[in-house]
This record gives sequence, structure tokens and C-alpha cells, in this order.
Amino acid sequence: MADGAIAADQLKLLIERIERLEEEKKAIADDVKDVYAEAKANGYDTKIMRKIVALRKMERHELQEQDALLETYRAAVGLS
Repeated sequence: MADGAIAADQLKLLIERIERLEEEKKAIADDVKDVYAEAKANGYDTKIMRKIVALRKMERHELQEQDALLETYRAAVGLS
């Protein structure tokens, strides 16, 4: 019976940790939203900024492959 109580306590603690982390994640997401709003107010294109953030997360070789493929497709449709 003691093991059941311990497991229940552990489960409750894990769920509470997840809930706290979800709250922190929402707060951080709100902060990011505020930064984008500030950037937009200063005349920056937030769509392009989001793209740059995504590109910076990529590995160099992945970025090079994506750039090469994009250039190939642009040339194929006459956008180069």
C-alpha cells in the first residue's frame, strides 16, 4: 500500500512540475510576442524576422541545401 501512496505522490509532483513549466512557457511566449510587437512598431518586418530566427536554428549544411534547392526552383520558374 505504501508503494501506491509513493507513486501517487510522485505523479502529483510530476504533474505540478509540468503545470509550472506550462505557465513559464506561456509567459515566455507572451514575452516573444511583445518583442515582435516592438519590432513591428519600429518598422521591422516580423514575418522576415521569424524566417531569420528559423534559419538561424538550422545546421549550416541544412541551410546550404535549402538555399541551393530554393535557387534551383527559382531558376526553374524564372525568378532568378
